Amino acid sequence: MITMKIKISLFVLAALMLVSCKKKDETDTSPKTGKISISFEHFISNQPAIVNDYIYTNAAGNVYSFFLVRYFISDVELYKSDGSVVKIDKWTDHFYVDTDIPHTLEWNVFDEISIGNFDSLSFRFGFSDTKNQSFMFVNQPESNMVWPEELGGGYHYLQLEGKWIDPNGIKIGYAFHLGRGQHYDGSGNPVPPFIDNSFRVSLPNSAFSVETDKTTKLTLRMNIENWFEEPHLYDHNQWGGDIMQQQPAMLLAKENGWNVFSFNLNNN
Repeated sequence: MITMKIKISLFVLAALMLVSCKKKDETDTSPKTGKISISFEHFISNQPAIVNDYIYTNAAGNVYSFFLVRYFISDVELYKSDGSVVKIDKWTDHFYVDTDIPHTLEWNVFDEISIGNFDSLSFRFGFSDTKNQSFMFVNQPESNMVWPEELGGGYHYLQLEGKWIDPNGIKIGYAFHLGRGQHYDGSGNPVPPFIDNSFRVSLPNSAFSVETDKTTKLTLRMNIENWFEEPHLYDHNQWGGDIMQQQPAMLLAKENGWNVFSFNLNNN
């Protein structure tokens, strides 16, 4: 007959084994993730851009100022060192930036990002043609970026505005805008189809790491002067104040956009 003392001992041993098995079974096997935030800053000639001040001269020799920059980025992709790609798309796949609205200058990304080392990132400036749909924004400030329906609809990819001083010393306003374009025939009639002027920006020197339950802070800097410099010299005197219906000017801007952005890892 098993004594009461032995029964108690066997019960305790069984309980310990059950707890041990349960701890093994409850080992957290969920993927380890962290967060990223992306700050946006705007520079001219390696200094923070100053609004409404005629202290800048572009590569074409135009003395100019600026007073606002607004734009969308979308389809952000993060490239891991193992060759895999992480896409930012869980809550939203785009972000709106406006130099007049401070809270739009930092994107606290909703997505949980798998931990590890990342080699680089890229994004689309504006929206892809399939995503750039009219009326997808009903609230301000994004709704203010609407692109005219007669010019293709959807939304502006960029609004960069200011003034330049023409050869006669007159200050003239410019609206350096990017969105859908179109060509026109000799009589000024539009020639289908509309043209997608969005483009991808790749930042190969943008390595960073994501750690478990931590937020990695990244910074994207727009170097405004580069819109006017490479590979094309952009001359305000040639293109005038408004380029929305000038596809050759918008193509030039699009092709200059490849190195407008630079990357910084905020270690603070």
